[in-house]
Amino acid sequence: MAWLLQKRQCQEKQEKVGSEESMPQTPPFSAMFDSSGYNRNLYQSAEDSCGGLYYHDNNLLSGSLEALIQHLVPNVDYYPDRTYIFTFLLSSRLFMHPYELMAKVCHLCVEHQRLSDPDSDKNQMRKIAPKILQLLTEWTETFPYDFRDERMMRNLKDLAHRIASGEETYRKNVQQMMQCLIRKLAALSQYEEVLAKISSTSTDRLTVLKTKPQSIQRDIITVCNDPYTLAQQLTHIELERLNYIGPEEFVQAFVQKGPLDNDKSCYSERKKTRNLEAYVEWFNRLSYLVATEICMPVKKKHRARMIEYFIDVARECFNIGNFNSLMAIISGMNMSPVSRLKKTWAKVKTAKFDILEHQMDPSSNFYNYRTALRGAAQRSLTAHSSREKIVIPFFSLLIKDIYFLNEGCANRLPNGHVNFEKFWELAKQVSEFMTWKQVECPFERDRKILQYLITVPVFSEDALYLASYESEGPENHIEKDRWKSLRSSLLGRV
Repeated sequence: MAWLLQKRQCQEKQEKVGSEESMPQTPPFSAMFDSSGYNRNLYQSAEDSCGGLYYHDNNLLSGSLEALIQHLVPNVDYYPDRTYIFTFLLSSRLFMHPYELMAKVCHLCVEHQRLSDPDSDKNQMRKIAPKILQLLTEWTETFPYDFRDERMMRNLKDLAHRIASGEETYRKNVQQMMQCLIRKLAALSQYEEVLAKISSTSTDRLTVLKTKPQSIQRDIITVCNDPYTLAQQLTHIELERLNYIGPEEFVQAFVQKGPLDNDKSCYSERKKTRNLEAYVEWFNRLSYLVATEICMPVKKKHRARMIEYFIDVARECFNIGNFNSLMAIISGMNMSPVSRLKKTWAKVKTAKFDILEHQMDPSSNFYNYRTALRGAAQRSLTAHSSREKIVIPFFSLLIKDIYFLNEGCANRLPNGHVNFEKFWELAKQVSEFMTWKQVECPFERDRKILQYLITVPVFSEDALYLASYESEGPENHIEKDRWKSLRSSLLGRV
């Protein structure tokens, strides 16, 4: 695999790296794994001298956990490549808790560089301090949620204090790093509070209709009659929620259920975040909202108009590169209570819908969708505007791909080494997502539309079936029995 971390030849071991006093610069995520493969020119890298790392054709394939940790820590002559930093910080949590890794990193930094010795060579300090600070900056910027753990924050502050006691430049850089981290953690807390408030006030639409029918007199078309505007507002929600998902949450997602490969699961403690789950819940909500809006109208022509409206919204989502909303809308329209409305669908011009369904066809492992996604990703790389940069993947499929990658390969090799070849591939997939989630939404926000999309009550599955049967009566005995049962249980009627 061309993009793998390349082992440097032995003679490069002597090269001095980053000896300048300025901080090493962090390249953007898109530069980490470039289209031609692994970007080899980000930082010069030396062969690890502590042993325990296995290379093949200049690629790092495996190593003992201890050797991999050593490889993460910079010294006077060496700074780890950013691809390695990201890959190891992402995957190491399968083997140890982040606070344990941070403690080891701090210990190695102090031990190797004699930061604790006030008489240590100032020149040596000038060479190493920016590198250690850069490593800490990369960790806090890319995995900020790790620092919700007080033990992490304590170690970070301790090591940062040692660096800051050197020169004024380092003090400013440390202060900047800490302020940026605190801002990110405060933003996350605020976002979680908003989600919790929405969740606590959500009500089933049927309950609201029975108790306060006058409170739901609008439908989505009266709130936003332009499908292009609605697609843009959906993109706002998608990008906001994507932005809060930390890369480590993909790893958390498949270590939650228990240890893998006899390794102690380091997430037996309470999870620090649930942004990934909140995003999946948003997909389900959008599907149910689409089905609710279609099943609600009493008149057939109004239901048909609603279907055509959502087809136009979905088509614009496709054009924008918002594949998650597109799939949620198609899922909502394919739910049984909607798809059974044959008289309604007979009034719909379905040619556009057929094209969209073809694009998201699950056959051949979503081949058509994956082709469209690659096209959007390519457009994003060469984009001249924010709009062209938007790539919002069908998220459930992304999680599934990462899950199967994890399940298909062991974390450790028979000799006990960490299977780093697997984690390069994992990091490659997650880093692409990291690029996409950082795009700023170019469309103007409409608070009224956003409020409706996020908070309007939707039908439960049973209520959708009931509304569907009320609109177009049951076609067989099974449907008739279900209709009677639902009328009895939901409406208290026989």
